[in-house]
Amino acid sequence: MKQARFMLFAIGIIGVIVIIWMISLAFDKKPSVLSKSVTTVASGNAATITNSSNGEVPWDYQVQQVKVGDLIDGDMVLLPNNERISNDQNFATGDSIYVLNYMFATMKIDSQGKNDVTLSQWKPIKTFKTKEEADKDISELKVEIKTDVKLIGVYKTELEGKSRFFAVAELPTGQKVKQPIPEERYKSFKDKKEVSVVLEEVHDYTNYDQSMAKFRGWAE
Repeated sequence: MKQARFMLFAIGIIGVIVIIWMISLAFDKKPSVLSKSVTTVASGNAATITNSSNGEVPWDYQVQQVKVGDLIDGDMVLLPNNERISNDQNFATGDSIYVLNYMFATMKIDSQGKNDVTLSQWKPIKTFKTKEEADKDISELKVEIKTDVKLIGVYKTELEGKSRFFAVAELPTGQKVKQPIPEERYKSFKDKKEVSVVLEEVHDYTNYDQSMAKFRGWAE
């Protein structure tokens, strides 16, 4: 009788250990990737987008000199495009000021897996008394960096007796970009595993962690 009780007790202990082990496995699972980076080509430049949740990503910034038009309930109209923005610095009608404009891109993937890029209109987001102040802000939102990336390879194509040369590189995010190159660079890249590139990181002005890196050229 005692032996039977002992066996039942042992089986119960083993069952509890198995249940605890299964629960621990369930909580130890790694979360899946919630969002993936996207690579697209626009205006001849490859772009990598990170932390994009709704398909809208920062695309570009520019500084423009404008004049202040009408003042309306704490806002002001910027000439010549009649854009309205808050008059935080109490500018007067006729003042010549500088404005930081912002453009975003909406990225969508079509049924064939290709990226469809729609660019927004320029939108004024901040005004400045001097160009130096505006340039300081834009220099923090658009950052040029030099980095080494993996070179996937180079190849050439021929058509009607003419040759074209290309290089395929992998950006730090894992995205691949293909760029045309001259024959001299094709020869110098043939035996390389890594090459230096110049990237321009464009950060979102409301969420600096959301950024996009545009391929801007070879650094060698």
